[in-house]
Amino acid sequence: MPNLQNSSQCRLLNGFPFKLSGAALLALPSGALWWPEVELLCVSDLHLGKAERISRKGGANLPPYEIQDTLRRLEQDIEQTGASTVICLGDSFDDLSAERAFPEDAQLWIARLQAGRRWIWIEGNHDPGPIHLGGQHMAEFACGPLLFRHIADPASSGEVSGHYHPKAQISLRGRARSFACFLLDETRLILPAYGTYTGGLRCDHPTLARLIKKPGLAILTGKSAQPIPMPRARVT
Repeated sequence: MPNLQNSSQCRLLNGFPFKLSGAALLALPSGALWWPEVELLCVSDLHLGKAERISRKGGANLPPYEIQDTLRRLEQDIEQTGASTVICLGDSFDDLSAERAFPEDAQLWIARLQAGRRWIWIEGNHDPGPIHLGGQHMAEFACGPLLFRHIADPASSGEVSGHYHPKAQISLRGRARSFACFLLDETRLILPAYGTYTGGLRCDHPTLARLIKKPGLAILTGKSAQPIPMPRARVT
């Protein structure tokens, strides 16, 4: 099981502290990852513009608030941590057309968030290529002992990825509740989806069970980041 640490910032941010490949990290209740030593904040799967993409494809007209809600929460995490580097770990936009249709006020909002800090866009499977917004555009990014990419590589170690939108289902007061969650083992971390309009893959799915080795943790998001043993399904 990864080594844990206590810190005043952990209590302040209601985060869960752990170490991965020697890096002391904090899983935040919002679904963001904070690396205090290098002042790095990482979020994954914002899926900005999902409401626009669904409407464009002939689906339901969802309330058009997902961009504002996602950016508001991201701005809050940046302000609370004082991050000097922000990594968006792929699928930041629901598709490239959604990025091209991105509202001007939202573009200006992101520009304000980027001001004075390093901003890295990692390519995802929904946005496979450079977008038009400012910042650096990379397939993956290495920093110290950690490697940031969108989709996990089973052969990697010290890897931080997203893509799967993991969720854990637990029973509270006799009712089943589902929470977006981080998944953690000795060699890798998978981030939850940060975007407002995102589904998820249950963490007992065989695909995730093959990636996260036992014992493994699921770190639930919500009012505070809470670890539980990762629920398991039989891998066939």
